[in-house]
Amino acid sequence: MSTPSDHASKVTIVTAADLPLHCPTPSMKLWNSHPRVFIDVTTTGQAKCPYCGTVYQFDGPAPVGH
Repeated sequence: MSTPSDHASKVTIVTAADLPLHCPTPSMKLWNSHPRVFIDVTTTGQAKCPYCGTVYQFDGPAPVGH
């Protein structure tokens, strides 16, 4: 039986400077990596990585333009 990873229980706060957001982030360990997926946190303010379960929460003003 598998146990939840450390990422599944934590919320990572991100700002406009972190966009475009992808998981795994550069701060994650290479041995604990999975394929890179881009995560949209600007639509609802929160999103979860489908691979590792890390929850990302957007904080601050919404980005403008593009």
